[in-house]
Amino acid sequence: MDFNLSEEQLMIQQAARDFAQTELFPEVIERDRDQKFPAEQVKKMGEMGLLGMMVDPKYGGAGMDSVSYVLAMEEIAKVDASAAVVMSVNNSLVCAGLEKFASEEQKVKYLTPLASGQVIGAFALSEPEAGSDATSQKTTAEDKGDYYLLNGIKNWITNGGTASYYIVIAQTDPEKKHKGINAFIVEKGWEGFEIGTKEDKLGIRGSDTHSLIFNNVKVPKENRIGEDGFGFNFAMAVLNGGRIGIASQALGIASGAYELALKYAKTRKAFKTEIINHQAIAFKLADMATQITAARMLCFKAACEKDAGKDISESGAMAKLYASQVAMDTTIEAVQIHGGYGYVKEYHVERMMRDAKITQIYEGTSEIQKIVISRSISK
Repeated sequence: MDFNLSEEQLMIQQAARDFAQTELFPEVIERDRDQKFPAEQVKKMGEMGLLGMMVDPKYGGAGMDSVSYVLAMEEIAKVDASAAVVMSVNNSLVCAGLEKFASEEQKVKYLTPLASGQVIGAFALSEPEAGSDATSQKTTAEDKGDYYLLNGIKNWITNGGTASYYIVIAQTDPEKKHKGINAFIVEKGWEGFEIGTKEDKLGIRGSDTHSLIFNNVKVPKENRIGEDGFGFNFAMAVLNGGRIGIASQALGIASGAYELALKYAKTRKAFKTEIINHQAIAFKLADMATQITAARMLCFKAACEKDAGKDISESGAMAKLYASQVAMDTTIEAVQIHGGYGYVKEYHVERMMRDAKITQIYEGTSEIQKIVISRSISK
């Protein structure tokens, strides 16, 4: 793996960094406090090509590589993890799945506006009784000939209230279990489709998380993705790639908190010297720097393997498992280094600590990642 970034990759990294500082940093505390979705900022992210980074330009995407995606995700998440998860879902769970598995007609109709940032999408898999166990789908899609009748509830859906298009996973034939599951493209505004109450969350409070309610929603047959019964395999393939996005988000949260802690340690004085000169603080920062670098390398490895067309189930799971733990460990230590100041919103690290926790839960918990890894290494 080449550790030298190309000129284009460095330009993408710098562009994302500049955007995060000029567009996302102002009012990030207020958006967290008020649970305000960064609508204007997300619109500008779309104009920059950040919402369809790896999609072929013929479908409105930027045609970039996965390493560039990791670099951009890290810079966005350093400042605003809520904006980063919007970017991750649209890129990794929605656009990537449509580009790889959708029909040409579906790509033209749905992928193009999604990848170009005209609209954003959502991925609806989780349910009240189907989180880590994705095979236990209670949402049903009854085959009615030229359409499916969709009924059920989806939980914890990122972009749930702001998306225009939703990829919904539902059970068509319960007797076939996971082989009877299908994936559908559903449009906001269809009769019987309701957006539930917005969740009041611990972290990533600026992101838009809702339940979705489907009551006899008619989904045209042409909106099914792939062959009948392909839905579970579609979801698992999409989540494999999605782990790179969440790993990169976790990496960004960690590196952002580390940079703030390092800056603070160089200026804050205790016992007549800057606290970075005290070994207790210096060793914390040394551990943080080492772990963040290791997490970044795991993200790069998974991204390079994805671009090479390799199976990334193991590398993606490793990146997400490790980066999410580093995000938690780093943000906790960043608060500790800041002392009492770390416990107040003005210094940002308390928000980062709250944001970090979800990276160990969504798109496959840390326990699920260990299952994936252990199965891979035991083959």
